[in-house]
Amino acid sequence: MEYKKFGNQYVLRMDKGEEIVETLKKFCQEQNITLGWVKGIGAVNKAKIGLLKIEEKKYYSIELNGSYEITSLLGNISTMNGEVYLHLHINLSDEHYKTYGGHLNYAIISATGEIFIEAIDGMVDRQFSDEIGINLFKFD
Repeated sequence: MEYKKFGNQYVLRMDKGEEIVETLKKFCQEQNITLGWVKGIGAVNKAKIGLLKIEEKKYYSIELNGSYEITSLLGNISTMNGEVYLHLHINLSDEHYKTYGGHLNYAIISATGEIFIEAIDGMVDRQFSDEIGINLFKFD
């Protein structure tokens, strides 16, 4: 991965074989980014995406293997228990232009990833909600 910084904005190029979530989390830790948002495009050859069934308070995931274009990667950066917390969603298109989307668990770059991060000066923490079954923003 290589990047360039412009004020509070970062432009990243992820390379073949890099895992998106792990790479972004490590980058945010190294740059001390605790609040912001992420957007990007690129291509992957392996991904795991999920969907929350609210009535069950449970995530269901599928793993995709093959050639996929990232038609949209969106998400936010916050913290939970003092650690960087990424909440990312992704849309992927296959060779038949069928699109898959959901919560991003992981994805491996197959060609490149062009990612933009905008950091916000501040911190918003998360806390697990028993009622909903996920980690929600916590405002003190």
